[in-house]
Amino acid sequence: MDRVDYKKGIVNMGDTARMIRCMKKAMNGEKLTLAFLGGSITQGCLSSTPETCYAYLTYQWWVESFPQAQLTYVNAGIGGTTSHLGVGRVEEDVLSAEPDFVIVEYSVNDSDGDPHFQETYESLVRRVLSAKKNPALLLVHNVRYDDGENAEDIHRPVGAHYQLPSVSMKSTIMEKVKEGVIKNREITTDDLHPNDLGHAMVANVICYYLDQIKEMAIRSEMPKINTILPAPITPNGYENATRYRNTDMVPVYCKGFEKDETPQSCVADCFKKGYAATQKGAKICFEVEGSSIAVQYRKTVRKPAPIAKLVIDGEEEKAVLLDANFEETWGDCLYLETVMEHGKPGKHSVCIEITETTDKDQESFYLVSLIVAG
Repeated sequence: MDRVDYKKGIVNMGDTARMIRCMKKAMNGEKLTLAFLGGSITQGCLSSTPETCYAYLTYQWWVESFPQAQLTYVNAGIGGTTSHLGVGRVEEDVLSAEPDFVIVEYSVNDSDGDPHFQETYESLVRRVLSAKKNPALLLVHNVRYDDGENAEDIHRPVGAHYQLPSVSMKSTIMEKVKEGVIKNREITTDDLHPNDLGHAMVANVICYYLDQIKEMAIRSEMPKINTILPAPITPNGYENATRYRNTDMVPVYCKGFEKDETPQSCVADCFKKGYAATQKGAKICFEVEGSSIAVQYRKTVRKPAPIAKLVIDGEEEKAVLLDANFEETWGDCLYLETVMEHGKPGKHSVCIEITETTDKDQESFYLVSLIVAG
């Protein structure tokens, strides 16, 4: 007997028109693209195979529910990343595929109570809802299985404001962990990433919701959808966020940084299309236009590694330290640091200079991208 009350997972049924429309198309045998955007849980970290992660299991629900449809699966999960990167890369990694159905999953990656992440999350939501095919959007709230924490408190108001379908592991799986009905180690080895059983449970929470929509779709005519978005509840300064890598940003000055032209194998092969440097004094500068700027670089577990400083508009007194040495042990981190938020709109110079190296450095300083908005 199933130990989870999946009905409790529906934290917001939402405006179901886009979902029903998507399923009606599937019933008619149309081509549909299903995309999943999030962090390491979406990527499938600690699932034994790519096919046993929740995203693929959810895709399988569509395959089995609508055998006549022609379905394409897009997994755009990248471990250790937030909705800030999500909104910066959603165009390239998700919307370029013209999806019909999108899941967004960032509730264990965004920091709870941080208005920055409520803003980037809302900007991401608006970006998806405004996409070409008016995709159906489902918000998924995963949870940490030791303390039950996540960013649901800042994400749920966004979902409610846009009447978005939302499901939660906090009110379902985690509830049973707290009761002792499910033991942590049955479903996760690190209290964050589900194992195969944990992924299956996450997929069941999602698919329970989809089952309800399927029943509605069977009885419904093709609905009209509302494409007019309400006014945002945050400053919404990231809706036009753009991620610049070495394929689309040319430095105005470069000494000692090398362009990495190694092919990128997949979305999760994330330390590609950047610039690398190893020598003290190496410097690279860009000119960007916006009011919010973030720098993305590799923090590595292979220490020691170089340290750099970032200076905007020549203001040395406001220099930001970029330390490539990662204090965690789980692996290299695709680190994203906000260096200007809601600053002066317009053109800005961004210069990064290597300031500290040792003869024992194990890795280069690797600049992955800049994300600019506003």
